[in-house]
Amino acid sequence: MTDSLSLRLDRAVAALPDAFPGPGGAVAVLRAGEVLVRHTWGYANAERRIPFTPASLFRFCSITKQFTCALLLDRFPDPSVLDADVAAALPGLAEPAPHALHLCHNQSGLRDYWAVAMLHGSPVEAPFGEAEAARVIGGMRSLHFAPGTRYSYVNQNFRLLANILQARAGRPFAELLRRHVFEPAGMAGAMLTANTAALPDGGEGYEGTVESGFRAAVNRILWTGDAGLGASLDDMIAWEKFIDATREDPQGLYRRLSAPTTFADGTPAHYGFGLGRTVEFGRPATGHGGALRGWRSHRLNLTAERISVVVMFNHLSDAHAAAVRLLAAVLDEAPAPAPEPLPAPAWLGAYREPESGLAVRIDAAEPGVVQLRFGHRAERLFLRPDGSASQGDVALHPTPAGLRMERSGENLASLLVPCRGEVPRAGLAGRYRCAELEAELTVADAGGALYGAFSGFLGQGRMERLEPIGPDLWALPCPRALDHTPPGDWTLAFERAADGSVESVLLGCWLARRLRYERLGGRS
Repeated sequence: MTDSLSLRLDRAVAALPDAFPGPGGAVAVLRAGEVLVRHTWGYANAERRIPFTPASLFRFCSITKQFTCALLLDRFPDPSVLDADVAAALPGLAEPAPHALHLCHNQSGLRDYWAVAMLHGSPVEAPFGEAEAARVIGGMRSLHFAPGTRYSYVNQNFRLLANILQARAGRPFAELLRRHVFEPAGMAGAMLTANTAALPDGGEGYEGTVESGFRAAVNRILWTGDAGLGASLDDMIAWEKFIDATREDPQGLYRRLSAPTTFADGTPAHYGFGLGRTVEFGRPATGHGGALRGWRSHRLNLTAERISVVVMFNHLSDAHAAAVRLLAAVLDEAPAPAPEPLPAPAWLGAYREPESGLAVRIDAAEPGVVQLRFGHRAERLFLRPDGSASQGDVALHPTPAGLRMERSGENLASLLVPCRGEVPRAGLAGRYRCAELEAELTVADAGGALYGAFSGFLGQGRMERLEPIGPDLWALPCPRALDHTPPGDWTLAFERAADGSVESVLLGCWLARRLRYERLGGRS
């Protein structure tokens, strides 16, 4: 390592605790199999004063997905032999089931089970284990898009794969991971830590901020192949070394995991086998983030440059942003320039995306930037001189026919439908029932303000204030959920009969779309 690279990395690492404050963290940087950075700070458990070390266990959450797919490819090089197993695991589905590869690539069309759990009235910190997961998954009767045509993030895709691998082998999933993935990769301390309530070495995740203070996060989900990985910084260093050592082997696990993937129409996909395909500083990269209440992590691998970066926070700071900072130091890249301060465009406002039925809200942020709310988190897009706005795989283009939204990572492009005009409030209050879920939505007028909440076999959800978007289009906020972040605001599209009375509502979010709720007790 040159003196200049060492200095850049030292400065970047030294800045992380202040830039991303919280109880503790750990980072690693490797190049060509050599460890350039192996650093930890703070506390794995602040109450018990347990320091964060390279051997401290950490919840890697969704980074687990690539390990589940690695096990799948190790045991079944042709995943299509498991297609019948996938169909058998979805007995209530009234249409052709997705295939195993659709699950691996998040192209299944299934609605995410943690999002659907909120529709069943689950309190945000309720237990969610095998029985609850089985009932939610087993009750799925429809898909929100045809398998292979679109991308949406679905945690139970990987839970289903783990269950199938376990059943096929007749051995626990944890044992299979250890024997066929962790041990060959030299990940001596890695394990499946399905119970999120505690880590064996006392490690804790924290919510909060420096201003409000930090508190131990509450988690009661039982995870398997979707997010159950427990590992240390040293375990992840071993994984990155294993990737580099096997990079030339055509049958190497990571080489197969990171191979190009496509949608059914042949369009290149940006996700496959539990890995995102991204571009960082103009260079192709693969990686994934992990997140749960109190935990954030990210790993990036640039195969051509033979560079790996791993970031672990036991608090809610942006691990991806930290990973990009470290990557910039390795590559000697300057930070992205500030956006050009272009004026706010005339096409700001509220829309509806016609295929998904979801609301699209576009607002001005700082000069040169707009905020797009469509997925499960707000996205920042940079205005361009041609009147468009884009960032990554998302773009908004004004056309003579209207505003066009392109989301290449989802294989989705459509003209947005404007939602303008008066927002009527009368006649919306009442109870609505979804036959598919056997669950209910209650909309209440409480002194002139509208509120909504879900209820089902998991309980009775909290009443939340509805936010008007456009004529008969409302958002029901979901500020917390079973997973690390909410699934995004729920779009409520109220539907009226010819006489103007409300008869149903089409409900959805990015993770779970197009669920119809019929009004109970007649129209109003």
